[in-house]
Amino acid sequence: MDDQRDWRDYGTTPLPPVLGAALACFVEQGYHGTTIREVAARAGLSVPGIYHHYPSKHALLSGIAERAMADLFSRSRQALDQAGAGIEERFAALIRCLVLFHAHRSDQAFIAASEIRSLDGQARARHIAARDRQQLLLTEIVNDGVAAGIFTTPFPAEATRAVLTMCTSVAQWYRRDGGLPPEELADRYLVITRAALGG
Repeated sequence: MDDQRDWRDYGTTPLPPVLGAALACFVEQGYHGTTIREVAARAGLSVPGIYHHYPSKHALLSGIAERAMADLFSRSRQALDQAGAGIEERFAALIRCLVLFHAHRSDQAFIAASEIRSLDGQARARHIAARDRQQLLLTEIVNDGVAAGIFTTPFPAEATRAVLTMCTSVAQWYRRDGGLPPEELADRYLVITRAALGG
């Protein structure tokens, strides 16, 4: 994400054309069901033209996943920086950020999560490390909230996983033409997730 842009701003195209074409194919047909020739046709390039930018289909998937995780983490850090030191404020900012990202970038987030099984070697290790770094942001807030008596759940680890799963699952079902704006969805999820932590 451009550090000069607000974390709530989703007005620009997130991917370069080749990765955008690959993402569209992966969403429609799955990673294994997509050929490089299909990606090339959608991108308006030749197959050698695709290989000039990315050496393999796996590199396309890795590029999509890495950009998704980097974008989410950058937005999350910015949201937390703006929220200040208060635990409730930090929790609210991070939940809003997670929901907005998985609503606005639903295709990218869905492929990054569902096709992790198709990543191998260093690409898989990098993705898992990025995912763990992202999850740690919420884990630290919840643990601080429990220690301060703000959150009363007796199961902070499980509650954190449940909250994360709720937020990330938005990418599986949310449709922007469904009548519920992402911002309103984020408001509702803040109520739901906060209730899951007690207090």
